[in-house]
Amino acid sequence: MSVASVISVLDDDPYVRAAINNLLESRGYNVHTFASAEEFLSSTDSSDTSCVIADVQMPLMSGIDLLTQMRAQGSATPFIFITAFPDDGVRVRALNAGAICFLGKPFAASDLMQCLDRALAPDHQTTS
Repeated sequence: MSVASVISVLDDDPYVRAAINNLLESRGYNVHTFASAEEFLSSTDSSDTSCVIADVQMPLMSGIDLLTQMRAQGSATPFIFITAFPDDGVRVRALNAGAICFLGKPFAASDLMQCLDRALAPDHQTTS
């Protein structure tokens, strides 16, 4: 029996966190939700995360800043970014920083699941 992947969802909007949590749990994933990057970093759950789904714009530390910090610390955890402001410049920054996907809100559940499948694949590749 395989162990379900642990997905960490970071978004300052509680409704977005709940919606993504419900979607992923319905697909068999273990989900941990966080209201901020700081909450995620201070959690013991951050070390066993298989993938991070993070909002780009959060108070204090942005999702891209979190990714940059984690990469500097040697983490290769895949990142999927979601944002209500899908600016091309931000998209390029996110993908250049190593994000697997960059989705504008609202997004289709199927798009998020495709990104997650790609992120959890052994040979994951970035895409927009």
